Amino acid sequence: MLRKLHSISGLIATLLVLILAITGATLAVKPVLERTQAVIAGTSAMSVAELTGKISARYPSVEQIQRKPSGNIIVYYSFSKDEGKAVGQITGTGVVLVNPISGEALSDYSISPFMNWVKNLHRSYLLDTPGRAAAGFGAFLMLLLIVSGCLMLVKRLGGWGQLFQPIKGSFKAGLKTGLKTEFNQRLHSELGRIALLAMILSASTGLYMSAITFELLPEAATNEPAFPDWVAGGKPMPVNQLKALENIPVTDLRELVFPYPGDINDVYSIKTDQGSGFIDQASGELLNFQTYSFQQNFNELMYTLHTGEGLWWLALLLGLAALTVPFMAVTGILIWWQRTRSAIIITNNAKPQLAQAIILVGSESNSTWGFAKALHDALFAKDILVHTAPMNRFKNIFSDNKNCRNSTQMFILTATYGDGAAPASADQFLEQLENLATVPNIPVAVLGFGDRQFPQFCHFAKQVETLLIAKSWPQLLPLDTINRQSAQEFHRWGEAVSGALDKDLALSYLPELHGAGLNRLKTVNLELTNRDNYGEAVQAPTAILRFSAKNKSLPKFEAGDLVGILPPGDSVPRFYSLASSSADGALEICVRQQPNGLCSNYLHALAIGGTIDAFIQPNPTFRPLLGNSPIILVAAGTGIAPLVGFIRHNIKHRPMYLYWGGRNPHSDFLYEPELNQYLSDKRLTELNAVFSRTDKQQSDHGYVQDKLMADSDKIRHLISGGAQVLVCGGRSMSKSVAEELDNIIAPLELDVAKLKAQGLYREDVY
Repeated sequence: MLRKLHSISGLIATLLVLILAITGATLAVKPVLERTQAVIAGTSAMSVAELTGKISARYPSVEQIQRKPSGNIIVYYSFSKDEGKAVGQITGTGVVLVNPISGEALSDYSISPFMNWVKNLHRSYLLDTPGRAAAGFGAFLMLLLIVSGCLMLVKRLGGWGQLFQPIKGSFKAGLKTGLKTEFNQRLHSELGRIALLAMILSASTGLYMSAITFELLPEAATNEPAFPDWVAGGKPMPVNQLKALENIPVTDLRELVFPYPGDINDVYSIKTDQGSGFIDQASGELLNFQTYSFQQNFNELMYTLHTGEGLWWLALLLGLAALTVPFMAVTGILIWWQRTRSAIIITNNAKPQLAQAIILVGSESNSTWGFAKALHDALFAKDILVHTAPMNRFKNIFSDNKNCRNSTQMFILTATYGDGAAPASADQFLEQLENLATVPNIPVAVLGFGDRQFPQFCHFAKQVETLLIAKSWPQLLPLDTINRQSAQEFHRWGEAVSGALDKDLALSYLPELHGAGLNRLKTVNLELTNRDNYGEAVQAPTAILRFSAKNKSLPKFEAGDLVGILPPGDSVPRFYSLASSSADGALEICVRQQPNGLCSNYLHALAIGGTIDAFIQPNPTFRPLLGNSPIILVAAGTGIAPLVGFIRHNIKHRPMYLYWGGRNPHSDFLYEPELNQYLSDKRLTELNAVFSRTDKQQSDHGYVQDKLMADSDKIRHLISGGAQVLVCGGRSMSKSVAEELDNIIAPLELDVAKLKAQGLYREDVY
C-alpha cells in the first residue's frame, strides 16, 4: 500500500514537483548572491541614525532606506538638477546599493526580470489564483512523496536508527552488470537521504504558506500601528540626531520611509525586526510603535525557512536539495517502469480446489515471481495442476474446506524486504497463519530469497519456517535460501525438490540480476592456457584453471568477482570466484570436480586450447576495505581462490592472516608454492593451513574453525583493532566459522552480526 501510494502520487506530481524544484533551486541563488554583495562588517555597532546621516549627506532627496535580510542596504532617492530644468524640480528617481560604512553607492540596484518571472512561476505557475492552488497542491504532493518515501526507506534499511547509516551494496555492481533496477533504486535512495531534511522543510513551509494564502489557516493579525493623531509640527531635526533612530541598531532595521519634503506634519515610518511605528521629525520621538504578534513572527519564520532569505547557507542547502528532485523523478519513473515491465504473468494457473500443488509468493518488487513462475511451469510440465498466488492470499485459499483438497505439496517462495521485514505481498501472512484453526496435511517447503550482506539474511523466510513448525505443518523439505537471486542456487534447490517429488523438474531461471535472459548475456569466448591439478590422491580432483580471451582483450574484473560459465546444453550458468584480476592478464578459477556436476566435469575434461563461453558478474561486496587495518582471510577447499587474489595484489604489505582448510598437505594443498612466495615477500603475514585427512596427532590436523579457536587470543586482538574478516567457501563451513567467531569475540561484546553491519565481516558462500 505504501509503495503504491508513493508511486501513484509520484507519477501525478512529476510535472508540478519538477517546476517547483527547478524554480526553487533557481531562486535559492538570489540569497547567496546577495550575501556576497553585502557589506556587513562593522554594522552591528552602528545605529540607524548614523547610517541615515551618511546616506542623507550623499543623497539629500532620499525617500526610503531598506535593509534586506542579506544585510544589503538599498536606498531609494529622487533627483533634480537635471540639465535644462529648474533647481528643485524633481525629474526622476534612482535606486542604489550602498556601503553602510561610508554611505557610498556600490552599484545601481534593480530586480532581475528573469528572477521575477521565475518567482511568479514558482508561486503561481503564472496562472494567478488557479496557479497558486496548483503550486500548493504540488507542495502537498511533494510532502506526501517525501514522507512515504522516508517510511519505505526506513522499512528497507531496518529501522529509523539505520536511516542515515551507509546503505549496503554498491553503485558499481549495478553499472557493471546492467542491473538498472538495483542501480536506480540505490541512486534514488541515496539522493532521497541526502535531500530528506531540506525537502521536508521546503515542502512543509511551502504548504503552510499556501494554506495561509487560501485562508485554510487563520491569517495573522497585522498589528499595524495607527497613524499618529498629533505631531510636534516644528522644525525638522537632522535625521542623524533623531533619538529614536539612535536607539535602533542597523542590524534591526528593515525599512525607513522619509516624510514628504516640506510637510512638517508628516512623519518617518519605520519597520524593525521587533515591530513597526512612526517617528516625529521635529521631536525625534518614537510614536505608536507596535510589536509583531506571535503569528506574524511565525509566518515570517516560515517564509525565511522556505526561501532562505537572510540565511544564505540555508538557501544554498535548499537549492542543492531541490536539484536532486529532477534526478529522483527520473530514477523514480524508471523504477516504476522497470517494476511494471518485470511483472510476471502466471499462465495455466489452476483454481485452488483443483490444484495439486500450491505456490505462495512473497515479493516486494516482483523479482521472486520469476522464480515462482519457473517452478510453476516446471510442475505444470509434469502434468501437475498448480495454483500460484501472493502469500497474503493464504487466508482466502485455506478458508474454504473445498480448496486445496487435491493438493499434495505446497511451496512458499519469499523474499525478505530490507533488513528483515516482510515483503509487500506477504505482510499479512504470519497473522493469517497464526489464526489458522486447522492445519491441512499438505507438506510444505520454504525457499527464502535475500542478500547475505544484510545481517538479517532471509529473516522473514526463517520466521515463516519457524511458525509452520510451531503449527505442526508437515515438512516437504527443510528451509533453503537463495543469495542475491542466484540462478545456480535455485537450480540446486530444484534438484532437492525433484528428489522429494521423484520427478525431474530441472528448474532453470535467469533473473535480471544475472543478465536479464540468455539472449542479452554478453559472453566472451575464453581459451584454457594453463592448469594445475590437485587432489587426485584424496578423491577430490581440483584444478586451478587459467584462461585468456581468444582474439580480444579480457573483460574488466577484480579478484573476488564471479565468472558465470555456461556448460554445453544447459541454460543455467555456474558461478566461480575469481582468483585474478584482468590486470593479471588471465582469468583464474579453482574448480573441484563434483561426481554429478555438469559444469565441473565439463571444465575438468577441458584440454589446453579448449574454449568456454563466460561472462563476468561483479561482486563488489566481497572485497577488502580500503586502509591499512589487518585482514583475516578464512576459507576451505576452493574457497581459497579469491583470497589468493587479494594476497597477490597486496603490494603495500597490509597485514593479512590466512586460515585455510584442505584434506591432505601432500595432495590438495592448493596454491602452496605461491603462498610460500607471498610469505617471503611479506604480501602474506601468516599462513595457517589445516588438513582433515592427516593423523590426529599432527599439529596441522583439523578444520579451519578449529584453528581459529586455537588462535582465539590473536583473533580477538586483531578484531578489537579493527580487522576485517573475509570468508569464502561452503555453507556448512561458513556457518561453523561464524559460530566460532561469535564465541571468540563475545568478550568484546561483539558478534558476527554486528561485524556484518559495520562491513567488517563479509562472505562469499556457495
